Amino acid sequence: MILKQKILVVSYIFAIILISLQFHNFNLKKYNQTGIRKKEKCLGVPSSDMITPLQDNRTFVIASYYDNRERNQIRTLGIIHNTEVKELYCHFCCTFKKTHISKAEINLHQDRFGFPYGLADVICPEPSGCEPKYISLHQSPNVNIAQQPIFRIINREPGVFTANFTVCISTMFGNYSNTLQFIQTIEMYKLLGAQRVMIYLHSCSPQMEEVLQYYIKEGVVEVVPWPIDRYLKPSKSWLYPNDDTHIGYYGQVTTLNDCIYRNMYRSKFVLLNDIDEIILPFKHDNWDSMMESLEKQHPEVGIFLFENHIFPITVTTDGHFSDISNWINVPGINIMQHVHREPDRPDFFNAKKMIVNPRKVIQTSVHSALKSYGPSENVSNKTALVYHCRGPLQAALARESLIEDKTIWRYNVSLINNVNAVLHQTILKRTNI
Repeated sequence: MILKQKILVVSYIFAIILISLQFHNFNLKKYNQTGIRKKEKCLGVPSSDMITPLQDNRTFVIASYYDNRERNQIRTLGIIHNTEVKELYCHFCCTFKKTHISKAEINLHQDRFGFPYGLADVICPEPSGCEPKYISLHQSPNVNIAQQPIFRIINREPGVFTANFTVCISTMFGNYSNTLQFIQTIEMYKLLGAQRVMIYLHSCSPQMEEVLQYYIKEGVVEVVPWPIDRYLKPSKSWLYPNDDTHIGYYGQVTTLNDCIYRNMYRSKFVLLNDIDEIILPFKHDNWDSMMESLEKQHPEVGIFLFENHIFPITVTTDGHFSDISNWINVPGINIMQHVHREPDRPDFFNAKKMIVNPRKVIQTSVHSALKSYGPSENVSNKTALVYHCRGPLQAALARESLIEDKTIWRYNVSLINNVNAVLHQTILKRTNI
C-alpha cells in the first residue's frame, strides 16, 4: 500500500512537471513571435550569391544593409511579387547563439512600371544590445534559421571613403559588345574624376569580358554578377508590355539602389547613368571642381540632376585625329565622331541622370530619387549635360537642325592616348595589330 502511494505521488509530480514544460514551451513559442529572444543555435548558411531566392519563390534577397540615419535598423533590398508577398520576418543572429525575431515592414518601391515583381525595402529595427552580423528572412516567424540562408549585414563599420566618384552602371545584358565606346567611356570617366565604376553584369561578348578583366586588374572596375534570368523572366523594356515577363529592364532599379547602398560609405558621390552616357561639364574641367561649385551654391542639396541630350550615331564628323587608325578594328561606336546633338523637344519628357550624395538617398528610380533627405537640384545645361551617344530619337531631323557641340574634343589628346594604351594591352595585343 505504501509502495502504491509512493508511485502515485511520483506520477503526480511527473505529470505536473510535464504540464509545466508544455505550458512553458507554448508560451515561449508565442513569446518568440512577438520579437523576444529565444535560445537557438543560429548558424545558417551565409549566402554568397547576389540574388538568393527564399522558400516562397516570390521573394529574392539582394543584400542587407545597416542603416542608422533615422534609427538603428536593417534594410534588406529584395525583389518581391507585388501582391503575393504579404508578410516577412527578420531573424537576427545575436550573441550567445540567440535569435531575435521581428515582423518586417515591407516598402515596395513605387517605380515598378506595371511589372508583377519590383524592388522592396524589407526593414526591421535592430534589436537592442544585439548588433547582429547576419540576418535571415522568412515568411514565417517559426523556422529554424540553421536551415535557411543568412545574409551578412553590410555597412556596419562605415570606414573612410575609397573614392570621390563612383559610377554605377546598371545591368549590362544582351551579350553587350560595344567595346570601343565602352573603353572610351571608362577613360572619359577616369579623366573626369571617377575612381570606381561598378557594373552589374548579366552577359557580354568575349572581347568585352577581356576588357572587363583588364579594368578589374587595374582596380577601376568592379563587376557584380547579375544572373537574374535564373530566377525571373526579365524584360528588355522599362514599361510592362503585358506579356509573361516579370521585371523591367533586367532589374535596373534594383541594381541602382544596391549600388547606392553598397557605396554609401565608400564614395563621396555616386553617379547613376548608363554606359553610353557621360555627364560632361562645360564650365569646369572635371567633376571635382564642378561639384565643389554646385555644393557651395546648394549646400542643402544631395541629389543633382543633369539633362539628357542625344548625340545620334547616325550623324558623323571627322575630327582628323591622329593615332586612331587601329580603332576601326575594334567593334563598337567611336564617340569622337559624334558631336551633334538633337534639340530639346518641349512637349516630351527630358530624362535626367544624377550625381548624388548616397548618404542622402533612401530610394532611387532611374531619373530621380524617390525618397531622400533634403531637396534635389536641376543643374543648368550651361553647367553640364548628359552626353548620350546612341541611336536618334528625332531621326527625321536634318543635320542643319542639330546643335554642334564639340565639348568632348577638349579631352582628345589624353583620351586617345589612354584608349590606345588599353587597346594595346587587350584586343590589339591579342590580334597582333
